[in-house]
Amino acid sequence: MIKRTLHIGSPCHLKCANSQLVVSCSHVKGQENKPDRSVPIEDIGILVLEHQQISITHYLLDQLVSNNVAVITCNDTHHPTGMLLPLEGNTVQSERFRCQIDASEPLKKQLWQQTVKAKINNQAAVFKQWGYNDKVLLGLAGSVLSGDSNNNEATAAAYYWQNLFPPAWLFFRRRDGVPPNNLLNYGYAILRAAMARAIVGAGLLPTFGIFHRNRYNAYCLADDIMEPYRPFVDVVVRTIVDETSIVDILTQDFKTRLLQVLNTDVLLDGNKSPLLVATQRTAASLAKCFAGEQRKILYPELPLSS
Repeated sequence: MIKRTLHIGSPCHLKCANSQLVVSCSHVKGQENKPDRSVPIEDIGILVLEHQQISITHYLLDQLVSNNVAVITCNDTHHPTGMLLPLEGNTVQSERFRCQIDASEPLKKQLWQQTVKAKINNQAAVFKQWGYNDKVLLGLAGSVLSGDSNNNEATAAAYYWQNLFPPAWLFFRRRDGVPPNNLLNYGYAILRAAMARAIVGAGLLPTFGIFHRNRYNAYCLADDIMEPYRPFVDVVVRTIVDETSIVDILTQDFKTRLLQVLNTDVLLDGNKSPLLVATQRTAASLAKCFAGEQRKILYPELPLSS
């Protein structure tokens, strides 16, 4: 079953009743007579809490965590700032932790090579959708060395961001940069949460990456293996830019479209799969790589538009 992504963007009280997440607005002025709404907790994959006047019971939080729901909190500018995940996400967690920690450097370099190659190939597919020349990116993808020692990821990123948006935008990709960086940041944050959830569900530690090693980053592994997924967010943002030049404010429509990325169909191992399901298969395949059961991570391909 495909897990749902819920976005709560207005004042309310969240509680648990009969294994359901219940949204109550009875205490909110002007909404006293509004009926409660409920969703089975087992159907939820990601819960985004955006409004500053949302209250939530501890029991509901416990039930969400027990069902491996990634709970994302947002600040007063509506940008994701925190994430709650379960401490125990898999029955053989300690065994998988050990395999992950003991992974050799050559293995991690090979896995990073696969990751960078998959990312650049998907960036090339984005170019293909807009009729851009993808030969430079395809060439870079085909020449990635073990551990990306030739730094093809950075070379591809520079070329990609210089050409992805119309020339009039004069775009530079920076987290704190001008729009549409705000849209990219939001989409990537949702993607990161989905990947962290998948990693925990696969019994792996999101802190220990195969490439990223920032001592202050609790989600290095999520940042690693979400890289080939980023172009799926880029497609949505590029489409929005084609429709309007007014993207200074992260509107509800923009957020809804970026949240729907998790339901996007991707090609994984030759078959179509929702992106949220693909993150789980990617994480599971990585666990098998660490255990020596296979040598390749399953990464999604961006389907070319017809």
